[in-house]
Amino acid sequence: MELRLGTSYRQILNLALPISLAMLVPQINFITNNIFLGRLGQQELASAGITGVYYLIFAVIGSGLNNGLQALIARRAGQNLPKEIGKLFFHGVWIALGFAGLGILATYTIAPTVLRATINNPEIAEQVIEFLLIRIWGLPFLYLYVMRNALLVGTNQTRFLVWGTLAEAVTNIVLDYGLIYGHLGMPKLGFNGAAYASIIAEGTGLLVIYIVIHIKGIHKSFAFFEDVKWNGAISKQILVTSSPLILQYGISIMSWEYFYILIEHHGERALAISNTMRNIFGLFGIFSWAFASATNTLVSNIIGQGRQEEVMPLIGRVVRVSLSISLILFTLLSIWPEWFLSFYGQSPEFIADAIPVMRVVSFALLMMSFGTIWLNAVTGTGNTKINLIIELITIVIYSLYVYIVLEYLNLPITWGWVSEWVYWLSMFSMAYFYMRSGKWKNKEV
Repeated sequence: MELRLGTSYRQILNLALPISLAMLVPQINFITNNIFLGRLGQQELASAGITGVYYLIFAVIGSGLNNGLQALIARRAGQNLPKEIGKLFFHGVWIALGFAGLGILATYTIAPTVLRATINNPEIAEQVIEFLLIRIWGLPFLYLYVMRNALLVGTNQTRFLVWGTLAEAVTNIVLDYGLIYGHLGMPKLGFNGAAYASIIAEGTGLLVIYIVIHIKGIHKSFAFFEDVKWNGAISKQILVTSSPLILQYGISIMSWEYFYILIEHHGERALAISNTMRNIFGLFGIFSWAFASATNTLVSNIIGQGRQEEVMPLIGRVVRVSLSISLILFTLLSIWPEWFLSFYGQSPEFIADAIPVMRVVSFALLMMSFGTIWLNAVTGTGNTKINLIIELITIVIYSLYVYIVLEYLNLPITWGWVSEWVYWLSMFSMAYFYMRSGKWKNKEV
């Protein structure tokens, strides 16, 4: 198994495109949930926005752990140390399960009080809380699922990602249809049916991908079960690398939840429109996130090979590909916004109000296409504390902007969504200047 990577366009695409496909399927799941729930009514679509962002807070904590572990695995791959990869994965799994337990505990003890205090509409608040007390039990499955991402992406095995995500997608769509509406002989659970469907789908995807790993013998290549003793030094290394990313992503999404709470103050329709924008952002942003994930792995692997001088040209190649794809998607969204919005089954007035917001979001996708590449290049260097500093500064600027625009000035939500421009430009500028400074070249992980 070849663990050392190159920097060609072909290598970039071979790594990133399977990641894109793997990311596409969960986004289809999420959008399917919202399309089904949107047909129950505008309130359900609005509530789904808050529940989605809340669960995303914990999902991105898993992503932070995943990206930190992925950088470490890619570095060991560049150093051609397969047994060290197995040790990292083993410890990462147990750390992930610990975080999942904390997430469940926080949802049952803290979240209901916070949500009741911040959501103006009591009906939406209770609907959101009831849903989340069910949905949060999918967290252990999700965290184990992202651990396999770290392994397969960090070791250039991305072609296997699709099997688990495909199984998850099919399961989720079938169960959404059955459990929300009471079709296919299943009980009619309404809004909460989407929570049960998602949990079962995540469990199914997890089971399938670990079966694939076992059948392909990947577990043998990295000696997963050769040394199962707990190693404090390895655990500390994972946490030291991942903790700044976990904090970074957690703070980022909590600021987005804050944004959604301010949006809710503008009414049910504003919240429902913003939920559809998040769907569109998630679906059309997968290529940027996939190339960002590939950048993390490629930068770390190349540094592990001692080829630091190739890092900056590599980032330039990834940015060019990512931006080119985003330009195509931007064009599609600009020409046919009504077509994309029509899937949610809402009124013509809803679509008319949503189109100006969609214009803002589609332009933000262009900014994300290069901003997230440069930020993940910082992650690949292993200096994740810099990631956290960049995120903290960006979030302060972002939060001040959304408060002034949405709460103090009470401007339309279109101006609120301009915050995405503020976010990505702030993040890009700091990450770009850090990488150009060359201060990362002597970082050891």
